[in-house]
Amino acid sequence: MWKSKLRVKAIIFDLDGTLVNSKEAYREAAEIAVVATGDWKMDARTVMEIPRRLEQNLPIDDLIAGTDVDRFKEIYLGAYYQATMQKTRPFPRVASALEELSKLKLAVTTRRNVPETEVRRELAKFGLAKYIQKIVTSQNISRPKPSPEALIKCAEYLNVEIEDCAVVGDSITDVRAGKNAGAKTVAVLTGIFTREELEREKPDLVLQNVTELPKFLE
Repeated sequence: MWKSKLRVKAIIFDLDGTLVNSKEAYREAAEIAVVATGDWKMDARTVMEIPRRLEQNLPIDDLIAGTDVDRFKEIYLGAYYQATMQKTRPFPRVASALEELSKLKLAVTTRRNVPETEVRRELAKFGLAKYIQKIVTSQNISRPKPSPEALIKCAEYLNVEIEDCAVVGDSITDVRAGKNAGAKTVAVLTGIFTREELEREKPDLVLQNVTELPKFLE
């Protein structure tokens, strides 16, 4: 299953963990939220488990030592959105991969609750924005992944059928959203989910990173 080639007209990428490395932003957000809610201790495993849980809309009560969950999440997410503008970096050779893939229509979706213009500014800083025709953030939709809403908006904007799209992401919710939309699905191993977790979702492809994608397209 992992070595089959896909025939598509468009690619819809997740952002964090797929095109850009956001782990430093996760760390900074956790540090800020911990200090603001009592200056308690958080270990490295918990720092990465928090975004894993939030990505899946799972509770984090057991991770934050009796701290007020709603206040922690509000501070954490606000700090994370701020940190992404300074702390994220594109994964190696992503620009060359997008250039090669730009013969297709390309879009980006993100769960960040920020304006599309902020994401485009970030991508422009890395020389990636010129390849992306549409960006959909949480501010543009009513239901986050695994809802297919953001993906369908991208396909409609690109004027392609969703079944002619490949959804590329690093999380199980990216794969689930792609399947819910009826798109082809590609999981990459550059995020905070393991190969085993991603393979359980049965994507069409599991790749090490985005730079491998061109050779798996017809």
